[in-house]
Amino acid sequence: MLKTIKKVGVLTSGGDSPGMNAAIRSVVRTCAFHNIQCIGIYRGYQGMIEGDFKDMGPRSVHNIINKGGTILKSARSLEFMTVEGRKKAHEHLVKAGVDALVVIGGDGSFTGAEIFNKEYNFPVMGIPGTIDNDIFGTSHTLGYDTALNTVVDVIDKIRDTASSHNRLFFVEVMGRDAGHIALNAGIGAGAEEILIPEENLGLDRLLESLKKSKASGKSSSIVVIAEGDKIGKNVFELKDYVEANLPEYEVRVSVLGHMQRGGAPSCFDRVLASRLGVKAVESLLEGKSNFMVGMLNDKVALTPLLQAIKGHTEIDRELLRVSEIMSI
Repeated sequence: MLKTIKKVGVLTSGGDSPGMNAAIRSVVRTCAFHNIQCIGIYRGYQGMIEGDFKDMGPRSVHNIINKGGTILKSARSLEFMTVEGRKKAHEHLVKAGVDALVVIGGDGSFTGAEIFNKEYNFPVMGIPGTIDNDIFGTSHTLGYDTALNTVVDVIDKIRDTASSHNRLFFVEVMGRDAGHIALNAGIGAGAEEILIPEENLGLDRLLESLKKSKASGKSSSIVVIAEGDKIGKNVFELKDYVEANLPEYEVRVSVLGHMQRGGAPSCFDRVLASRLGVKAVESLLEGKSNFMVGMLNDKVALTPLLQAIKGHTEIDRELLRVSEIMSI
């Protein structure tokens, strides 16, 4: 017998990303459309453990679709990783009359949701929110498109300085385990080289590429580096190595850091968040649980949470080929 869903809780967990607020808005308004209640859970799983809940309706989410970050706040909860912590969280949900959860976050957040579902048979649905685009089962995660636009805009500005002073710039972008931001933003910004965790370019090949760029008449160069790239221990060590071996280059480093997570979400991310929020709530009402909603072939699709957590996203090999051709 299907559990009747009368109240849905929504939370954001892990690192924030542009589009999370738009997803919260979508979940809240979809609940209202189907005449069920919705509560916001503040500070992710930690707020669930502490019972930090607030009733939410259509008017409580007005004017947030254009805002970055998350109005529900986010936190990483070590306590939720314990059996005792999850027991407290379940007790608070039952006391508040919550029947199902929508979790907006990345693989760590989904891992917590999947374990919670197994322990308490509690209906959960995940919405992928991370700028790294490293979640299996969706072509785009919330915030990825916005982060790309932010990075390209910054690199465009850096190129002005690089050209004016005939400098080589290393621009480090986020992507500890995946190079999606570096590869796509690098192509979009016209980078001469793109270094990503999935492809070990090697120091010798990097030097050779930079020599070719100089010989071809380029007076300045941009190299986009994902933070998880394996060539050097860090981007500053890489800078020192290049300067030692190519003294004709004046090298500068820009680490973009958390600015990539901020800012108003792009139109794409707002629409994506709206579509995923609707699907998450309606899937719960249909009796589905333990899935992540994502985009596959421009259609909203469900992927089992465990598969979304354990699956690996693949870098687009064709984009690698395109980047090589464009850097000539």
